[in-house]
Amino acid sequence: MPEETLIDRQFLEKLERLAIQWQRSFGGLAGGHNLSRFSGAGQEFLDHRHFHQGDDLRAVNWRAYLRLEKMFLKMFQVEPRVPVRLLLDTSRSMETGNPRKFDYSRQLAAALAYIALVRLDTVAIHPFAERFGESFKCAGGRHRIGPAVDFLSGLSLGSRTNFEELARQFISTYSQRGLVIVISDFLDDGDAERPLQFMADFGHELLLIHLWAEEDRTPPWDGELELTDLESGQRLEVSFDQDARQRYTAAFDDYGRRLQSLAYRTGGRYVGLSTSLALEDAIFGSLMRAQGVAQK
Repeated sequence: MPEETLIDRQFLEKLERLAIQWQRSFGGLAGGHNLSRFSGAGQEFLDHRHFHQGDDLRAVNWRAYLRLEKMFLKMFQVEPRVPVRLLLDTSRSMETGNPRKFDYSRQLAAALAYIALVRLDTVAIHPFAERFGESFKCAGGRHRIGPAVDFLSGLSLGSRTNFEELARQFISTYSQRGLVIVISDFLDDGDAERPLQFMADFGHELLLIHLWAEEDRTPPWDGELELTDLESGQRLEVSFDQDARQRYTAAFDDYGRRLQSLAYRTGGRYVGLSTSLALEDAIFGSLMRAQGVAQK
């Protein structure tokens, strides 16, 4: 997906008042309430962001205003931040949907990375399928979003999902606890719930973003079908009718509730998103209601 179609820069400007939220307090790091990066003299200056109605006028760069006739807020490094690790599912099952789950997830990842960069958080983006792919780390302000978008645009689909291997690699890579955002359809022939529980048991806070295409939840087909698993290549002959569709949807919804329960009981959060939902509605609606992001 070309950079210009991955995320619209006018849309990015709408995200500047948002901040990624976490619930826990981590030892030696800011946490819990997402304290502001704005501060008075004596702190290390890092970046600017656009001024929005309601912002603190004391943080305005008035010299820049006199030169450019535009209002920018100065942002300072106040204290260490909770590290944000963004795990992005690139397995073959993400191919489905219109738009594809793969494209939608990359747009969402770009938006979350931008929100973090504006607030001067550090984000590590990890694509995964059977195992971790090459990762990308971004920090230091909004101007770093270009390389992050380039990285996301250049990703390709892998093979099958393996959450057990994902959890093992993640725990061995990161000893420092932090916020883990998992964007996935959570379709795994193995067990996705136990590995996620394992990551939470090591002290990481989970934000599970469960993506699905409409046909994932409510298959539109009828009659005798031969289905092929995109990840394993296995074929299955099934007979599909209205009753089978209702039972399938009920099982799908039950799986979502189990993921939600896992997130809540470990002190994390869960949000389910259909790719038919506009990205702006997903962020300013579903994610805000789940307290994944908040206006600051």
